[in-house]
Amino acid sequence: MEGDCQVDVYQRIKELGLALPKVPKPLASYVPARVYRDLVFSSGQTGTVDGQLRWQGKVGREVSLEDAQASARQSVLNCLAAIESVIGDLNRVEEVIKLTGFVASAEGFNQQPAVVEGASKLLIDIFGDKGQHARSAIGVAGLPLSAPVEIEVIVKVNL
Repeated sequence: MEGDCQVDVYQRIKELGLALPKVPKPLASYVPARVYRDLVFSSGQTGTVDGQLRWQGKVGREVSLEDAQASARQSVLNCLAAIESVIGDLNRVEEVIKLTGFVASAEGFNQQPAVVEGASKLLIDIFGDKGQHARSAIGVAGLPLSAPVEIEVIVKVNL
């Protein structure tokens, strides 16, 4: 996978035993993703599956580290679905630029980077070297609908 520039993103997702979900519907007045020149910014996405939040609560209390990592991975898939909705084909992604992860953290929980690593690793598993990115992992008091994780992704695309 490393160094391979011609990997079909959809085939890679399938090989990983995953599927690209439907684009989650926004909860308020925003769009799932926005194109600016050759960059696409996803809105923050949580670990929803078929419109239902799969994990709820704070990491380090109601949600385990492993479940939080799974939520981060699902959040990335939802980001990719949002990005696909505005560019039509994820094979147009030239590189992942930045990932920002927000982790609803119980008091004393300090493993936010380990949670967000679930999202980072999945982007690299899907895109190979093009998936390497800058990243922030931020602990927060709470997230919408008691989600444990919210992820945003910025990608550069081939116009």
